[in-house]
Parts: sequence; C-alpha cells; structure tokens
Amino acid sequence: MKDIKSILNTRILVLDGAMGTMLQRYKFTEADFRGERFKDWTSPLQGNNDLLSLTQPKAISTIHGKYLEAGADIIETNTFSSTTIAMADYHMEELVYELNYESARIARKVADEFTAKEPHKPRFVAGSIGPTNKTASMSPDVNDPGFRAVSFDELRLAYKQQVEALIDGGVDMLLVETIFDTLNAKAALFAIEEVKEERQKDIPIMVSGTITDASGRTLSGQTAEAFLISISHIPILSVGFNCALGASQLVPHLEVLSSKTDFAVSAHPNAGLPNAFGEYDESPAQMADQIKEYMEKGLVNIVGGCCGTTPEHIKAMAELVRNYKPRKLMVECL
Repeated sequence: MKDIKSILNTRILVLDGAMGTMLQRYKFTEADFRGERFKDWTSPLQGNNDLLSLTQPKAISTIHGKYLEAGADIIETNTFSSTTIAMADYHMEELVYELNYESARIARKVADEFTAKEPHKPRFVAGSIGPTNKTASMSPDVNDPGFRAVSFDELRLAYKQQVEALIDGGVDMLLVETIFDTLNAKAALFAIEEVKEERQKDIPIMVSGTITDASGRTLSGQTAEAFLISISHIPILSVGFNCALGASQLVPHLEVLSSKTDFAVSAHPNAGLPNAFGEYDESPAQMADQIKEYMEKGLVNIVGGCCGTTPEHIKAMAELVRNYKPRKLMVECL
C-alpha cells in the first residue's frame, strides 16, 4: 500500500462524511440498538451509535462502503464516543476495548476490499477519537469555577485504552477530532505518544479542532493560531477543523492554519449551519461550490464532511478535488 505521507504531496485526499447522519436513515429502535446480546441491559441504549458496531455491524459496514464508493480515500471508525468517560452514560465502560476493536476491524475489512479492487487508489482507516462529553479546562458548575468534572490523567487513561484497541483493530492512523478543549486533546496526544513508545510503533496522527461560533475561537477560548501552537509540539500528519461551522465560515480559520503550519491541513465541515429543526439543508452541489474556495486558495490537503453530509456530498467533493493540486507542504510531512 502506497504511503499516505507521499500521497499527500501529490493529490488532495478525501475523508468520509457523517456516520450519524447515515445511521438516522435506518430509524433504528431501542430494540435494534440492543440486539439480542443487550436485550436485558438496564439502561436505555437508543442513541448509542458506537454500540451499533456490535449490534448492527452490517449497517456500519454498508455505510463505510457507500463512502468509499463515493470516492473517499479515508474512512473513520464508528468510535467517536468509545471511551470509558463517554460510555459511562450507558454504563458500558467495560465494553470500550471491544467497541473500538470491532469498529476498527469492520472499517479495515471494507477498506481492504476497495483497495484490492483499485490498487492505484489505496483506502485508509482513521481511528476516530472524539473529545468526550467532559471538559478538563472549564467547570460545568457556574457556582464553582474551580471544579473540574474530569482530570487530565483520567482522560489520558481513557484515551490510552481507546488507542490501544484501535491499533489492535488495524487502523492506519488516528484522528483526534472535534476538539473543543485543547487540554482534552493534549491528553489524547499524550496517550498516543505513550502507546507509540510502549509498542515501538509509529502511527500517523490527524488533529482536528472545532471553532464553536462567530468569534473564531474554540469553546475553551483559543483562536486558530493559539490552537495550532498548543498542539504543534507533537509530530502530526495533519491539523485542521471540523464540525460546528459550514464550509464557507471555515475559510478564514483555514487560512490561518495554512499560513502558520508545515503540517498538512484538513477540513471536514458540516453541511452548512443547522436549521430550526437541527437539520442540515446544504446540498452536495452547494457544499462543493463552497469547498472549491479551499482549493482555489491552496489551503488544504484533506477534505471531507461532518454533520449532515452524506455519500452524495463526498462524491461531489471527490469529483472536485481531481481538478486541483494539494496545498504545498513546506517540509516533508511527519
């Protein structure tokens, strides 16, 4: 399989779109989420999308296949919330290793099938590492600003377990994504470096933050440049932004990253901003037209979609990127 680092110098790579958006189409019920194995589980399980890798693996595999068929080079594992911290909501902490391992295995199998059919276009699997539902930088209690719901070490240990399982399941790289609190991300990066050292194994790391509003800052208050500086001590494959904003709103923040970093730059925005019902209305053509600005300005090496995006959105992007060269990397990508 051709090395992804060298491919980044020759063409723009396409990341997949939203897993949750596609799963909503199935209209899975509580019983579907539970399956036979968890039919007597004491907690409600509907909405635990990561669990579907165990109870509805065919659906997960089919969605991966649709994104690869649409032209994606990289698919993400169905593990956005697969940490002990996030799974505590469902009292499923003990399933974390299995969730990550099986999700990685499913994605690996589908990616390998497409690579075998099209050896000239190798497909890669990124282990999705979400931010968890707790923040290490801020207090959830306005009356106690010094309180923290989670510690750095608790995050580190949770991420380490996730990383080990993803690697065991066969991912090609790790994607620390939707970062709203850079301290959480630092815990994830610290955990990854620990695992790399213990296993004497190098694995590419993608880092993707999220700008939460028009102020141009992350939830923990950092600008795009401050975010970049905070994570640049780690040798990473790419840095970028995803979620929260639509494609056009990300442009100024990508311009900052592109001008300030030697790493590859990624972007996988939402299909516009959500409407009054929390749905995303931007069509594949509309989104591709906005993402074209990234290409024309030479801002990106990797593009994809987040909330509201579908295989149709990814197909439109895949067709678009063929006409543009990737952002020039100033040094060899680490």
